[in-house]
This record gives sequence, structure tokens and C-alpha cells, in this order.
Amino acid sequence: MHLEKRNHFKVRQSFSKKIWYFLLIIASTHLQAQTDKLNQFWNEYDFTKDLSQKWVLQFDAGLVTSSTPEDSDIFHNITQFYIRPWAHYYPSQRWKVSVFYAYYSNQNVPELNQRKAPEFRTAIQATYNLVKLPQIKVNLRARIEDRHIENDDHYLEAVERFRFQIKAVCPVTTFGLKTKAMYVFASDELFFKTKSQVSGPDLFDRNRASLGVGFTLIDNIQLEVAYANEFMPRDPTNKMVNAIQLKGIFNNFFPTLLKSFKRKKSAVDLGEGSL
Repeated sequence: MHLEKRNHFKVRQSFSKKIWYFLLIIASTHLQAQTDKLNQFWNEYDFTKDLSQKWVLQFDAGLVTSSTPEDSDIFHNITQFYIRPWAHYYPSQRWKVSVFYAYYSNQNVPELNQRKAPEFRTAIQATYNLVKLPQIKVNLRARIEDRHIENDDHYLEAVERFRFQIKAVCPVTTFGLKTKAMYVFASDELFFKTKSQVSGPDLFDRNRASLGVGFTLIDNIQLEVAYANEFMPRDPTNKMVNAIQLKGIFNNFFPTLLKSFKRKKSAVDLGEGSL
């Protein structure tokens, strides 16, 4: 029995050493690699329409501006514009399944290997509410994206990308404030992709972390302001983005174009900030 415990301890000790060596290698690689730092402004506007308790339509559009390594002005370049219609299906209180088809106008995007790269993107996404407490809501989200990006030869290259996000939302009442119209949120997301001429040979695409605050202005309108940090390991120069993100959310929009219906919010909605 004692021999088994000693062997088990040695195995754990050896495994711990390997982990520490691995982390030290990663840290030294980051220290040695050059990193281009950019400042960006992301703004997005979401419009939703409830069809029933199970189905919701959404349309969003966004614009990204960026600095360059030579110019720190956050509005120096328009790097991306996109439009994106969605359909959301709620099979249960804790689950939401979503699909979208989008067009992205990419110009001078830092991580792409050409100046212009128009893109058509489709995706399927699943969101699960992991924690539903009065003090905190936590959602897990997985998305598979099928990206078709035009290269310099005017050929659409196919790039598959997998994204996994964890997001926590806390009403400010959790911190002792007496208003239900505000909430804070934090998220972290990992991106993995296939290789292509435009997007590069790297399997790991990026890590995106964000921290922000949301406001319910009136019943159907929300505003979110956040800081986001993206790290993209690239050879020979890594990319790091510090971004200010502004997001307007207009729930149950277009009431006169489709039959009016207002669905009850589910647990997965609460985990996304619809408090």
C-alpha cells in the first residue's frame, strides 16, 4: 500500500514538472517573439424579432476601425464591415441553437495575409446555460464557422474555424447596488482554424477576453460597453489587439412587419445579459 502511494506521488510529481516545463517554454516563446499591438473600435447593432417561444430571428451589422503599427489612431483604418442574419431555436430552457449566413468586407485586417479579403461565412452555434443563480449566470458557447475568403487570385478559399466561449453575467445588485438596469459581464473565447493561404498555417487562431458593463435603457433596448483583448500567435510577429466594444441590442424589433409576439426569457437568455 505504501509503495503504491509513493509510486502515485512520483507519477504526479513527474507530471507536474512536465506541465511547468511546458508553461515555461510557452512563456519564453512569448517573451522572445515580436508582437505588433493595435488599438481598435468594434461597434455592432443587433435587431431581434420574436416569432414564438421557440423561434427568434435576428439581424446584426458591425463596423471595425483600427490603428496601425505606425499610427496609434484607433480610427485610422476601416478594417471590417459585416451584415449577418440569424435564426435561433430554443429546444429547452438551458439550450439555444443558432445559425447564420454573413458577408464580411475585410480590408487591412491584421491577421489576414492580404489587403482585401471579401468573405462569405456560415455558422452553426450552440449555447448552454451552465449556471443560473440570482448572483451570477454562466453560459458556454460553441460555434463552427465555414468561411470562404477570396484570395488575391480571386479564388474563394475554404477555412473552417471552431470557437469555444465561456461567459459570466452578474446583475449589479450582486455588488450591493439597488438597480436592476445594469449588469457586468466577462468572457473568454478560444479560436482554432484550418490552414489556408489567406489566414495562414496556424492551427490556434487566437484568444479573446472581454470585460464590460451592460445597461437596459428601456424594456427592449440594451447597450453594452466592453474592453476586449485579442492575442494572435503568428510567425514571425504576434498580433495583439486592445479594443473598445460598443453594442446596441434592440429586442423584438420590427413589431409592425410581423405578427407581434413577446416570448418569456429563458435561462440561456439570462446568461447572455437579457436580465
